[in-house]
Amino acid sequence: MWQVAPAGDRALLVTVGRTIDPSLLGQVLALDKALAGRRLSGLISTVPAYASLLCHYDPGVTDAARLEASIMKLEGHVDTAMALGSVVDVPTRYDGPDLARVVVETNLTPAGVIEMHAGREYLVYCVGFAPGFTYCGALPDQLSVPRLASPRLRVSAGSIGIAGRQTGIYAVESPGGWNLIGRTALRLFDPAADPPARFKPGDRLRFIPTS
Repeated sequence: MWQVAPAGDRALLVTVGRTIDPSLLGQVLALDKALAGRRLSGLISTVPAYASLLCHYDPGVTDAARLEASIMKLEGHVDTAMALGSVVDVPTRYDGPDLARVVVETNLTPAGVIEMHAGREYLVYCVGFAPGFTYCGALPDQLSVPRLASPRLRVSAGSIGIAGRQTGIYAVESPGGWNLIGRTALRLFDPAADPPARFKPGDRLRFIPTS
C-alpha cells in the first residue's frame, strides 16, 4: 500500500515500498508518468528514487490533502511495466585505489572482480546525493563489500565505486565512502545540458573494461 507523508510544507513523499526492487521502481516511474500526464494543478516537479516519489507543489495553488487525494486515486491503476530502452555502455578503466582491498575481501582475483562487475547490466535506481551521482544495482552477492570506515574528502568525477549490493558513479568531484574500483571518462553531469544528468532512474547501463 502506498504511503504519503509531508516533506516540509511544499512537498509530499509517496512511498511504495521499503526495499531495492525493480518492481517497486516500476511503480514509482509509472506514478511519475501518470502525474506528468494529468498535469495536476499546483504540482511543480517530481523526484523519483528507489521506492518513492517526492512531489513538490505550490501551496498557493493546491494543498497537501488535495494533492494526496489525487495521487492515491492512481494506486492500482498505473502500468508498472518499465519501458526498456537500449543499454548504455560505460567504458571503464579498472584501476581504482580500492580494487586491491576488494580483491582481499571477496577472495577473488583482480580479473575476477572486473569480470564479475562488468559481467551484467545494471538498472539505475536513483540519481542524487551529489549532482548526477548514479546509484545502480544489483551487484552479485560475492561483490558485496561494506562502505569505507572513513569516507574520502575528495573523490574524482567519473570514479566508479561499490558498496553493499550497489555500484555507483561519481558524476562530479565530491566526498564519498564507496570502494573505488575504476573510473570512466564519460561526462555524467553538465549543468548547461537539459537534462543536466546523463542518467535517470529506469535507465540501464553496462560497464565495459578498457585499458
